[in-house]
Amino acid sequence: MNNFKFHARTDVRFGRDQIMNLPEIIKPYGKNVLLVYGGGSIKKNGIYNILMDLLRGFHIVELSGIEPNPKITSVREGVSLCKEHDIDLVLAVGGGSCIDAAKVIAGGALYDGDPWDLVVDSSKIDKALPIVTVLTLAATGSEMNQFAVISNMETREKLGTGSPNFVPMASILDPIYLITLPNMQTAAGTADIMSHVFEQYFQKDDGAYLTDCLCESILKTCIKYCKVALENPKDYEARANLMWSSTMALNGLASAGKGGGWTCHPIEHELSAFYDITHGVGLAILTPSWMRYILKEETLTRFCNYARNVWGFEGEDSMELANKGIDATENFFKECGIPMTLREAGIEEKSLHDMAVATTDHNDMSGCYVSLTTEDIENILKNCF
Repeated sequence: MNNFKFHARTDVRFGRDQIMNLPEIIKPYGKNVLLVYGGGSIKKNGIYNILMDLLRGFHIVELSGIEPNPKITSVREGVSLCKEHDIDLVLAVGGGSCIDAAKVIAGGALYDGDPWDLVVDSSKIDKALPIVTVLTLAATGSEMNQFAVISNMETREKLGTGSPNFVPMASILDPIYLITLPNMQTAAGTADIMSHVFEQYFQKDDGAYLTDCLCESILKTCIKYCKVALENPKDYEARANLMWSSTMALNGLASAGKGGGWTCHPIEHELSAFYDITHGVGLAILTPSWMRYILKEETLTRFCNYARNVWGFEGEDSMELANKGIDATENFFKECGIPMTLREAGIEEKSLHDMAVATTDHNDMSGCYVSLTTEDIENILKNCF
C-alpha cells in the first residue's frame, strides 16, 4: 500500500431536510452569495423557492444556465459577477457541472487573469472563495473533492483541473432531490460513479486490500440500487445509497494507498469536447471496450477478482471468468437504458482518429493501468462504434 494523505474538510449534511441548515452554514463566510445553478430544474422542483426563503437575510446574485458540460464562458460570467458584487461565497445548487463551474468561478474571482488559465495550469490556483453545495444529481463526487472539469468550445478542449482550495466547505446531500431526475440522468450518473471507481480499482498497485474492498462495495451498491431507482424513482433508500456512493467514489477513500493515471475519463473528455455528449453515457460506452482491449495475462487476476467479488461469478482465474464480468458490466448499462455504441450517441466515425490524437496530446497515457498509445485509443474507439 502506498503512502497517502486524506483530509476531509467538507461538512457533509446528509438526509432529509438538511437544507434547513444552510443559513447557519453560510453565515460565517459573509452576506454576499453567488448562487450558481443550471437550466431551471430547481425552480420546477421547489428547491429555488426554499433557498430564497432561507436566505432572505443574504444578498443573492444569481448565475443560471450552467451547461451539462460546463463551459468556460459561463465561468467567466460568474467571475465577473463575483468581482462586481464583492461576493463572499459561491453556492452551487445542482449536479457536478454546477459544482465544477462554481469551483473555477471561486478561484477566478481571486485571480487577475483569465479563469481558463486555472484550468490549463492548476498551479495558478493559490486561493478561492469558499464554496458550499446543494447536490441534486448523484454522479461526479464533486461535492466532496478538489476537482473540476471545464470545456472550452472555442479550442475544442475539455480539461480537468483541481486544487485543495476547491474542496467545498460544506455540502448538503438530501436524497429527496434525486427523485425527480429523468431516468437517463440517473443511469448516466450511476455509470459516472462506477467509472470513477473503475479508474481507481484497476491500478498497477493492487496491494491496498481494504481500498479494493471499498471499491467493490461501491460498485455492488450502484448495481443493486440503480435499477431500483429506475423502476421506482421515489424509493428513498435507493436514492440515498446512490447519492452516498457518488460522494464516496471520489472523495479520496477509493484511491487511498493506490494511485496512477486514469484511462476512460481522458478518452471520454474528447468525446464531450468534440460532440458535447453526456459524460456518463460516454463512459458507459467506453468501459467494456477498454476492459476487453486490456484483458491479458498480466491483468487477468484483477479482472477475475472483479468478476467474483462484484458480480458473484465463481471459478478460478481464467479468461472465461474475466469476460463474464466484462459482459455483465456491458449488459448492466444496456439494461439501464444507456446507448452502448458511439454511433447511437451521435459520434461520427470520421472523428475517431482526431479524438484519439487529442487524448494523447492532452494526457500522458503511459501511467495508466495499461499504457495506451494513440493507435490503441483509436482501436478502442473503433470497437465502440
